[in-house]
Amino acid sequence: MPGHTLSGDFWKFWTGQTISNLGSSFTFLALPLIVFQLTGSAINLAITTAAFFLPYLLFGLVIGAWVDRVDRKRMMIAVDFGRAAVIASIPALSAVDALSVWWIYAATFLTSTLTIAFDSGEFAAVPSLVDRDDLVTANGRIQASYQAAQFIGPILAGGLLGAGVPIEDVLLLDAASFLVSAAALGIVRGSFNPPDDPDREPTSLRRDVVEGLRYVLSHPVLRNISLMMAMFNFVGTTTIAQLVLFAKERLDASNSEVGFLFSAGSAGIVVLGLLAGRIRRRLSFSVAALGALMLYGAVTFVFAWTEVYWLALPLWGLVSGLGLFFNINTISLRQEIVPSHMLGRVVSIAGVLAWSAIPLGTLLGGWVIEATDDVALVYAAIGVLTFLIAFSFRFTALGHAEDFIAERPEPEPVPT
Repeated sequence: MPGHTLSGDFWKFWTGQTISNLGSSFTFLALPLIVFQLTGSAINLAITTAAFFLPYLLFGLVIGAWVDRVDRKRMMIAVDFGRAAVIASIPALSAVDALSVWWIYAATFLTSTLTIAFDSGEFAAVPSLVDRDDLVTANGRIQASYQAAQFIGPILAGGLLGAGVPIEDVLLLDAASFLVSAAALGIVRGSFNPPDDPDREPTSLRRDVVEGLRYVLSHPVLRNISLMMAMFNFVGTTTIAQLVLFAKERLDASNSEVGFLFSAGSAGIVVLGLLAGRIRRRLSFSVAALGALMLYGAVTFVFAWTEVYWLALPLWGLVSGLGLFFNINTISLRQEIVPSHMLGRVVSIAGVLAWSAIPLGTLLGGWVIEATDDVALVYAAIGVLTFLIAFSFRFTALGHAEDFIAERPEPEPVPT
């Protein structure tokens, strides 16, 4: 039976990414706190989130196609060094009293651009490290460890903040973790690229982009996943972007308690991430993934009206766990369907199509919160809309996605 043992190279890869994700969890908490400390504005928090997703619209298609043409492992190592330098610049500027919210926007934009390349390489790397039947389990392990880091990181960061460490200096741990990730990637023996195909003709970057777009948009499952995620992200991105504001205004939380709220979300994802493979083997994609997204909407609605901090913790944990459980299943489904030589560009195209609505949705959500002065009402509306979006897609190809896995069609050639 498959799934007994994951390879040694996978565990080296997993270890490096777990440590890197632990460092990034410090930034995930610290960055919105820095912006809130500098501005106290929902709009500024929204701009920070928009700055992270804007590069997907500008560069995502080209970067994804480029990743399929280079040595993915070497590229990921170089990207880790670049991200370390960008993140370290924030505490460096703070130390000389030169940090502004505008540089935070710029650093977020630069980090995101580099992350597009890294994530495209990571998405393509996993199928080269494990058997096809182990993809859900492997992705579940990756997501579980990622969220375990997200659980531990905010607690540790909250302790550092409570001990008087400046928020900006917490980011140094993230910069160091990228260096650890680069070292771990360096000791993985296997390649992240498919074997060279002597019959495959050289192509231009433009042709690769067009080929990837045509493949995604013509495939019923990939097209519907991208459309649904665009709708979900447009509606739901505000719940993440404004979580600090929600915690401060609705739950009257301190900085440390905000950290615990982030950790609660990560704890929920750890549990469902570890169970993802087991659950998926018992349920169809439609029941497991779309059902989880409908529950996500229902629980978000309940969370919106919660004013008791200790009740909000498990509710947010469940919301976060259900959201990432859905992502694990869609990631694994794409990896099963898409040919290896197209994985890099397909994941970046999927990101562009699915995340294209995030900058606008984030800004709109921040504006609505400021206009209504009612963050709870906005969260409740997001819960209802999310439920309806997931329910409606049960009547598309996503309702019987397994029918498309065995086919794994090759892309149609693009005329030169």
